[in-house]
Amino acid sequence: MRHSLKTILLFFISVSLYGQNLPGTALSVTGIPPIPERIIQRTNQYLSVRSAYFLDWEKGMGAGLYISTRFGNTSQVHYIFRSGGARQQLTFFNEPVGAVQGDPRGNKRGFLFSKDIGGGEFYQIFYFDRLNGSYHMLTDGKSRNSSALWSRSGNMFAFSSNRRNGRDTDVWIMNPDKPEQARALTTNRGSWYPVTWSPDDSGLVVMQYISANETHLYIADIATRNLTEINPGQEGKIYYGGAVWSSDGFIYYVSDQETEFRTLYRYDATTGAILHLTPDLSWDVESFDISTDGKYLAFSVNENGVSKLHVVQLPEWEEQETPDIPPGLISGITFQPYNPRFAFTLNAATGPADVYTIDITGKRFSRWTKSEVGGLNEQSFVTPSLIHYPTFDLADGKQRTIPCFYYKPKKGNGPFPVIISIHGGPEGQYRPRFSSTFQYWINELGCAVLAPNVRGSSGYGKTYLGLDNGFNRENTVKDIGALLDWVATQPELDADRVAVFGGSYGGYMVLSSLFHYADRIACGVDIVGISNFVTFLENTQDYRRDLRRVEYGDERNPKMRAFLDRISPTTNAGKIRSPLFVAQGENDPRVPASEARQIVRAVKENGIPVWTMFAADEGHGFRKKTNRDYFMRATILFFEEYLLK
Repeated sequence: MRHSLKTILLFFISVSLYGQNLPGTALSVTGIPPIPERIIQRTNQYLSVRSAYFLDWEKGMGAGLYISTRFGNTSQVHYIFRSGGARQQLTFFNEPVGAVQGDPRGNKRGFLFSKDIGGGEFYQIFYFDRLNGSYHMLTDGKSRNSSALWSRSGNMFAFSSNRRNGRDTDVWIMNPDKPEQARALTTNRGSWYPVTWSPDDSGLVVMQYISANETHLYIADIATRNLTEINPGQEGKIYYGGAVWSSDGFIYYVSDQETEFRTLYRYDATTGAILHLTPDLSWDVESFDISTDGKYLAFSVNENGVSKLHVVQLPEWEEQETPDIPPGLISGITFQPYNPRFAFTLNAATGPADVYTIDITGKRFSRWTKSEVGGLNEQSFVTPSLIHYPTFDLADGKQRTIPCFYYKPKKGNGPFPVIISIHGGPEGQYRPRFSSTFQYWINELGCAVLAPNVRGSSGYGKTYLGLDNGFNRENTVKDIGALLDWVATQPELDADRVAVFGGSYGGYMVLSSLFHYADRIACGVDIVGISNFVTFLENTQDYRRDLRRVEYGDERNPKMRAFLDRISPTTNAGKIRSPLFVAQGENDPRVPASEARQIVRAVKENGIPVWTMFAADEGHGFRKKTNRDYFMRATILFFEEYLLK
């Protein structure tokens, strides 16, 4: 896109006037004019939308549940005693709190939770005692700790930590009353995580994570630390997901070991026999759990981006009738201890996430939370349609198509400006969950939103997932080029007014699209994006480096290094001719802030408008409401200036 001399002059004026630290915030911005009062006022309702997410059941002494929601600047832990009951806030930190595990001990009333500082992701595990409202740190305060998992008895819990050497992530065991005696269960190289305890707490299923395409499951003997691999000797890369060790001694797990998709299997821990439970499924199982008595298994399936719930009775695998639930995305399925009732989060495209339960025997569907939508009319929210557009190559001898969710404004006939939102990962998947940001763009700016799942996205089989690996990296960008071609064929869409928006790997995709299709994209917003694969791999945190090398390639290999450097946005920054907005957290452990600074410097040399926002109290994205609010408003102003005019 070409821009007038007047636009470029205005940009340089804005840099001199608006390079500033915003008072009362941790934000440093350049190029961004003051946010107009009209935008502040109109966005207030959209920014007041709240969501609620299921964390865990209260255990031991109670029968309520814990949820995550935000009433201040960050998401905190709340307790609800019954469906529709009042939310009781339990934690009050400046930093977000997550990953709650209710204490299963009958004489205790508390939970484990995790928290970091400033988005640095060096999480510490704490214990919160609800009997006196106190909390204390259990981990060392220095290493990165996650995935806390209580044993059945509650005498100990497992967790992952890189405290041994800062690079490898091991599984550790801790008695919460004697944290100083924590011991490592695994001490192998790589990334290891606890998954599920045996019924008698003598064993623990652990996962070795290698990549989005390859993991391994082992049974670790707690006493001897010996590891026994589940399904050893398989050829090729296999993904093993969540697992549940049932009271009858079977281990149920998710894997793509025999099919394109991640489906359910049952492993006999005594004989080693494996049974494929869902051979006819042609979509991924995403969330599942088994009741304490081993009688019921509930699972959800990701069918083309939307969840479908199933409940079966074991061991006959008899499908049970379930209440009708609204269409949306299901996550966190967890049975209440010793009860045929499970909780989950449901997130729909036209309403915020909320917490629900289903009682199997009574076939009762209960809504526990009703999140606010800022007083907006929910009937105005747009539901996307699923389209498939042709791309540049073939699949099985036929034209390959790319799935994409299309949000079309209800008001007007077009041609509508277009915002292409590109997910991160790269192995992520865009799914139609509620976004007040999208709804603002659609209803207030009159823009259509396209959210493609380019090759390399999960949810469409392991072959599709691997299509972007190694030297195929830029084929994902060609999928965006094919989407631009599709836009040009749609009379209700304005091919001359297209923006790209994305975070993390999606930020790389934004930058790459801007230099590949410089004359076809009006502007771009890059959030915590990779700007050079070589410097990214060299500077990301030690514990992540080998994991990312599996996905992107090893920069120590001269041929791969040359390829990664050649396709990187910094190498091609001279081709970017459209205005750019770069937003970054200073404490990002995944994509260091240096990635943002180097692309900003390079693009500014083109004389192109560049807006920047750096947050000193954030990491890989923006988790604090004040920062998210400013970013949303600045993005709206950016689109008004460079997309809509």
